[in-house]
Amino acid sequence: MNVQSLFIYPVKSLAGVPVSSLELDDFGPSGDRRWMIVDVGGKFVTQRRLPRLALIGVVLVDGVVSIQIPGEGEFPLTPAAEQQQVTVWRDEVLASAAQSAVSEALSRFCGEPLRLVYMPDSTFRRVDPERVADVRRVGFADGFPFLIANAASLDELNSRLAEAVDMRRFRPNIVISGAQPWAEDQWRELKVGGFCFRVVKPCSRCVLTTVHPDTGQKDPGTEPLKTLSGYRKTPDGVIFGQNAVHDGRGSVVVGDSVSIIEQEC
Repeated sequence: MNVQSLFIYPVKSLAGVPVSSLELDDFGPSGDRRWMIVDVGGKFVTQRRLPRLALIGVVLVDGVVSIQIPGEGEFPLTPAAEQQQVTVWRDEVLASAAQSAVSEALSRFCGEPLRLVYMPDSTFRRVDPERVADVRRVGFADGFPFLIANAASLDELNSRLAEAVDMRRFRPNIVISGAQPWAEDQWRELKVGGFCFRVVKPCSRCVLTTVHPDTGQKDPGTEPLKTLSGYRKTPDGVIFGQNAVHDGRGSVVVGDSVSIIEQEC
């Protein structure tokens, strides 16, 4: 097995950026989902509610994140001095606001007051202690630092669909090739390049998977979620991909070998 592709998501629920290498720090993928969109109450906003967020481009150059808002232009994201409490799922954390110009442009594009916020190093959001006993941190990702996906599982799903979907629907960080479809259900610990990843929770999927990443429109037939629900429903939800935590700092590179250290029999 090998690493087929790698993605980073600088802004939660905006487009992913394909990369040839993924730097690892104590947050997980360095720079991943450190930015987030919130409403006037400070609650996180995603494509689940505003699918047209898929139309906003994300550019990452020399560590600087910029977003491209249709009809508004390109804006580099820079934290301002102002801070506020924000909510992501059950967690409330302190975040830094973006410069006002980009939030104003985003609000015009979406037709409602929105704001971009950044998670500084001084903010510690803990990974779910019910799944990970270690005191580990995560950015604004839904719950865990990494999502690992199996390319063969997508191929198997696409064999059931009238119209194939690509991996962007599922927003993984690491895509692995060379495994059997759904083999990831049994993975418990992997070695990717020189690093160990512990698989801690199957990833339950939602309506966000029905948003076309190029059009920002939800599929009228709720695909691929509808088909996936027919045979991948578990007590954890409708499953595609596995959430994971990592050990160590360094980088994972496209083409790195992947081996199974532990799996469920």
